[in-house]
Amino acid sequence: MLSIYPTNTPGTLHGKEGRKQALTGLQARSVKLSTSGEIAIGLAWHSTAAGNLGVGALTVGNLIAARSAAAAVGLRPRFTIIQPVTDVAGGANIVGDDVDVFNVTGKSMISPSGYLKLLGRLDCILDIGAGDSFADIYGGKRFTYIYGTKLLANLRGVPVILSPQTIGPFTRQPYRLLARQAMEAADCVVARDPQSLKAVHDLAPSARAIQSVDVAFRLPFTPPHREPGGPVEVGVNVSGLLFHARKEFGLQADYPDLMRRFIRELTSRPGVRVHLICHVTSTRVQGDDDGQVADSLAEEFPSAIRAPNFPGPSEAKSYIAGMDFLVAGRMHACIAAYSAGVPVVPIAYSRKFSGLFGDVLGYSHQVPVAGLSTDEAYAFLMERFDARAELSQEIRKGMGVVDALLDAYDAELRRLFLKVKGR
Repeated sequence: MLSIYPTNTPGTLHGKEGRKQALTGLQARSVKLSTSGEIAIGLAWHSTAAGNLGVGALTVGNLIAARSAAAAVGLRPRFTIIQPVTDVAGGANIVGDDVDVFNVTGKSMISPSGYLKLLGRLDCILDIGAGDSFADIYGGKRFTYIYGTKLLANLRGVPVILSPQTIGPFTRQPYRLLARQAMEAADCVVARDPQSLKAVHDLAPSARAIQSVDVAFRLPFTPPHREPGGPVEVGVNVSGLLFHARKEFGLQADYPDLMRRFIRELTSRPGVRVHLICHVTSTRVQGDDDGQVADSLAEEFPSAIRAPNFPGPSEAKSYIAGMDFLVAGRMHACIAAYSAGVPVVPIAYSRKFSGLFGDVLGYSHQVPVAGLSTDEAYAFLMERFDARAELSQEIRKGMGVVDALLDAYDAELRRLFLKVKGR
């Protein structure tokens, strides 16, 4: 495993003089690439060790995209992952000898030796917003951080691309006004689904915006060896979030009952093996932890296999790649399955699911937020399980759409890096 190089903890800024010092000369920045052709890229709202493996999948996918784009224009990238320290769970599992780390805290955001100093070393920023956090649904504090990193980069003259992500919703002021400012100031806003692209056009019509797709489709993995004639392997990713709070998302079906019924049926079938797969583990937010739910269900259904907690997103995807079918409540578990060719039924509790799988991929095999009772949702799951060969064929066609949309993002990265190179 390669090492990472975390930044030193910055000092604390005090009083009006400190704030004045921090903002002095922000508009007068001149970016200069080193003579060695290195480009310094900030990866904002990514993570080296998030308990949510989806954020890790985004980080790995964006690293792959940026490395390729930089090489295509004759540059050598040096990355700084700008991550919320509260999202970090344990030691780093995404590392590299071209990767540094900066932890975002209140102090580091306002300290002259913190984020502001880091901006002076960066040529550009790729801000992925943790996938779906550039919105007003997670509260004012998170929005302030998400917006603040963009604002300070704009003031410092550092070009920002909003990498493929869900945009919005922004339902009230001042969030709508601030979001519009951030998007119009961005070098480009890259939406990962048509609904997000429409949100950009509606709120910030003068912003440069394109549609791409989730960069986690590029997450590398190693398919496990499968002996011929073995059991049908069925993965069940039970979301701790939905298990404890499904009514908050308006999910019509009784999610805990639906998952229990599905597991009970398949564990009773000969020649079928059920795996309980976690994609989010959280010691900070207990209700968001897939692991506790998986542990409980493993006791309830002792013939089911409780998959281990994975050290990183590629390990999770490699395990999922060994399944013949997956039902998942976490979007990036669904993406892992789809991009590995595994038939998957997402529990589509938000528009990030319907925007990707429905609008982009034309993949109708989702349990929707509303429209299906628990009995109907259960019947839907069993029908899709029996039709998993047909789902596999649809996925093979859909990956052609994914590749074309990823190419669109790659072109934006090359355009930005060439612009930086020419300064």
